Amino acid sequence: MHIGVPKEIKVAERRVGLTPAGVRELVGQGHRVTVQASAGAGIGVADAEYVDAGAGIADSPEALWGDAELIVKVKEPQAAERALLREDHILFTYLHLAPDEPQTRELIASGATCIAYETVTDRNGGLPLLAPMSQVAGRMSIQAGAHCLEATNGGAGLLLGGVPGVHSAKTVVIGGGVVGENAIEMAHGLGSAVAVLDRNLDVLDRLSRRFGSALQTVYSTTQAIEELVLDADLVIGAVLVKGATAPKLVTAEMVTNMRAGSVLVDVAIDQGGCFETSKPTTHDAPTYIVDDVVHYCVANMPGGVPRTSTYALTNATLPFTSAIARHGVHDALLQDPHLLGGLNVCAGMVTERNVADAQGLTYVEPAAALAKR
Repeated sequence: MHIGVPKEIKVAERRVGLTPAGVRELVGQGHRVTVQASAGAGIGVADAEYVDAGAGIADSPEALWGDAELIVKVKEPQAAERALLREDHILFTYLHLAPDEPQTRELIASGATCIAYETVTDRNGGLPLLAPMSQVAGRMSIQAGAHCLEATNGGAGLLLGGVPGVHSAKTVVIGGGVVGENAIEMAHGLGSAVAVLDRNLDVLDRLSRRFGSALQTVYSTTQAIEELVLDADLVIGAVLVKGATAPKLVTAEMVTNMRAGSVLVDVAIDQGGCFETSKPTTHDAPTYIVDDVVHYCVANMPGGVPRTSTYALTNATLPFTSAIARHGVHDALLQDPHLLGGLNVCAGMVTERNVADAQGLTYVEPAAALAKR
């Protein structure tokens, strides 16, 4: 199979879909790989390194998309990229479709087979292709939040961990999954007082056992969220519902009543955000202020550390990319129900129920859509 790796064009996105090591593996399996010129520049990898790994280099996106069968990316295709999609294309990338109706419409119109990293599952019900970026984003959320708490960035002028004789800042993490656990680890390590909210008692028990009395674990209700958020200096939104729009758990009224200079970091912004006052931002302009509360809502947070993120992502995606290339998309998906869970759009049909429900579209079983491909 011919695999194409484009240069990412989302604002300030420096990651790339495959590392040279990933290319070498795929070429060694007998596949052809083409990488767009300078696609690896953001992670410090020159075109020559891809050539040494066996890849060809395409001078333009049109040349790359025009010839490749399987497109391996990082972020959702932008409008200019969606215009290059054909019905014989297989697109393998993060999509986050639920809150993005324009993208959904154009993927449907393309007829392409679109597999989303974030809805591929594993035997334990986890999301193995989302996990590495969730780890990165969870850790970055605390770095970003601590930076935003500085007075020069609009914050209250607090050091997250305080110093001897001075209280540390209070961090509240909403959601105890992969993002939340990594945020807790970083906040705890910096000396912040940390509380986590979740509705899964098993999750709260696991986190309590790991962090002990240093972590306040709270069952998530509207009242509990309100009480903790209004007393917080830094709030991390780490809520995820697979494939669905994130629930709005922090209301605009709560934000109005927060202390001036408090900070909200919405890691769920890719799925629409879990704060009512959230709107997507970029690494070029990461924050804005509502009611004296700093909002950090960068929709591709791991893109800020592209080298770490790219290598972590390739480690997770490569076995699935290899399976699609080796077996063809039809057989690869039907042989692996976990990979099949990643199919979001196929042959002009929506095959992810949460996306269909969020946008009022007809849901089609993935196997049925594949049969019509």
